[in-house]
Amino acid sequence: MTLAAARPVERIPTPKIEYAQLAPVLIVLGAAVIAVLLEAFVPRRFRHYAQLFLTVVALAAAFAAVVGLAAGGHATTRAGIAAMGAVAVDGPALFLQGTILLASLVAVFTFAERRLDPADHGHRVDSFAAEAAAVPGSEQEKAAVRAGFTTTEVFPLALFAVAGMLVFPAANDLLTLFIALEVFSLPLYLLCAVARRKRLMSQEAAVKYFLLGAFSSAFLLFGIALLYGYAGSVSYGRIADVVDGSAAPVDPALASTMGNDALLLIGFALVLMGLLFKVGAVPFHMWTPDVYQGAPTPVTGFMAAATKVAAFGALLRLLYVVLPGLRWDWRPVMWGVAIVTMLAGAVVAITQTDIKRLLAYSSIAHAGFILAGVVAATPSGVSSVLFYLAAYSFVTIGAFAVVTLVRDAGGEATHLAKWAGLGRRSPLVAAVFGVFLLAFAGIPLTSGFTGKFAVFKAAAEGGAGVLVVVGVISSAIAAFFYIRVIVLMFFSEPQADGPTVAVPSPLTMTTIGVGVAVTLVLGLAPQYFLDLAGQAGVFVR
Repeated sequence: MTLAAARPVERIPTPKIEYAQLAPVLIVLGAAVIAVLLEAFVPRRFRHYAQLFLTVVALAAAFAAVVGLAAGGHATTRAGIAAMGAVAVDGPALFLQGTILLASLVAVFTFAERRLDPADHGHRVDSFAAEAAAVPGSEQEKAAVRAGFTTTEVFPLALFAVAGMLVFPAANDLLTLFIALEVFSLPLYLLCAVARRKRLMSQEAAVKYFLLGAFSSAFLLFGIALLYGYAGSVSYGRIADVVDGSAAPVDPALASTMGNDALLLIGFALVLMGLLFKVGAVPFHMWTPDVYQGAPTPVTGFMAAATKVAAFGALLRLLYVVLPGLRWDWRPVMWGVAIVTMLAGAVVAITQTDIKRLLAYSSIAHAGFILAGVVAATPSGVSSVLFYLAAYSFVTIGAFAVVTLVRDAGGEATHLAKWAGLGRRSPLVAAVFGVFLLAFAGIPLTSGFTGKFAVFKAAAEGGAGVLVVVGVISSAIAAFFYIRVIVLMFFSEPQADGPTVAVPSPLTMTTIGVGVAVTLVLGLAPQYFLDLAGQAGVFVR
C-alpha cells in the first residue's frame, strides 16, 4: 500500500457565506469599487456630483440594511457568526455599524464643501483660475476646477475606509481583525494628505500617521502570531476556550506551546497596543494632535468620530469575548491606561493655542472616559460605551464642521487668539460651537453629560470607584478650557483684522444641524437610546 493510499483524503469544506448578514459591508465595498470606476471614466464636470450621490446612497442603503438585520432579530435572538466564523452579527456589532454609517454619512457632507482645502472660496479664486487654465478640456470642465470640485478621490477613499470600519468591530478572528484594520487605515493615510493649500503640513501629518500606524500594525500582527501559538487558532471562541482550559490541542505541532501563559500575556499585550493606538489612548496618543492639526478639517472630523467607534468596538469584543477569563489580569492594566489618558488629555489641552490641537487632546481625554466604561466589565459597561460612542461621534463631526467656517486671509483661522469676539461677529456660529463645547465638557442637558454619567455609573457599579473620582476631576479640568473658548468668543473684543465666517453650503449646514439636534436630543430625552444600547450590549461567541 502506498503512502498516499494510507492517508485519508482531507476534503476542504465548501465555503458558506451569509450574504444577507454581510449586506452592509458588501454594499459599501461595492459602492467603493463603482466610485473608483467613476473616478476613471466620468467627465470632470460631472464627477463631483456623481461621487457625492453614489456615496450618500450607499451609506444610506447600508444603514437600512443594518436596521433590517436588527429588526430581524440578529441583534438579539438570532445573533450569530457569519462567513465561516470570521464575522459576528450581534447587538454590539450592528449598533456600532449603524453609528459608523450615520456618522460617516453626516461627515461626507462636509467633504462635498467644494474641495478639502483650508482656504475659503474668496481666497481661492486666483489659484483656481490658474489651475483651470492648465486643464485640458471644455470650458465646463475648467469651470468645475474653478469651483473647486477636483478632489473627488476622497469619496472612494472614504467608502473603503468605512467598509473596513464596519468589519473591524464585528471581526470574530484575529486575521479578519488585522485585515479590517489595514483596509480602513490605508485610505485614512491618503485622506490626511489631500489638502492642497497647506500641502506640507497635510503631507507631514499623513507621513506621521502612516509610520506610527505601521509600527502599531506590526505590534498587533506579532501579537496575533503569539496568540496563535498559544491557542492553535485565530478564532476568538477557540482562544477563549483555551484560556478557560476547556479546549484540547487541535494541532500536534503546537502542543508544546498551547497553554503557555507567556505567549498569552505577551501576545495579548501586543494586540492591545495596536488597538489602543487607534483609540488614541496614552501612551499611544502622540500621533493624534499632529494628525488632527495637519489633516484637512473635514477628514479630521470623520477620522476622529468613525475611527474611535470602530476601534473601541474591536477593543470591547477582544476583552469581553476572547479574554473574560483574564479579567483580573487586564483590568489593572486598563485602569492605569484610563487614568493616565483622562488626566494627560485634560491637562495638556489647557496649554494648547490651536483649536484643532485642543480638540485632539480633548479626544484623548474622552478616550479615557470611555475606557472607564470598558473597565467596568459588566453588561452595563458595554451599553454605556455604545451610547457614549454614538453621542461623541456627532458632537465631534459638528464641532469640526464649525471650524471649517471660521477663516481669514490664510485659510482656516485655527489659532485661538483669532476666535476672540467671534460671538459678536457671528453669534449663531459661536452659539452652535458653544453647544458642542458644553457637550464635550459634560454639562447637563447635553449628550456629553448623559454619556459621562452612564460610563461613570457603570464603572462605579463594577467596583472602579477610584476611576470615577479621577474621571470627575479630569472632567472639571477639561471644563476649564472648554469654557475658556466660550468666554473668548463672547466676552472678548473682536480684532479689526479678525477672521470672517464663510457662508456654509446646505450640506455643511445639514452636518452642523444634525450635530446640534443629536446633542440636544441625547441630552434631553436619552432614555430610548440608552435602552437601545442596553438591548444591543450582548456579545455572541
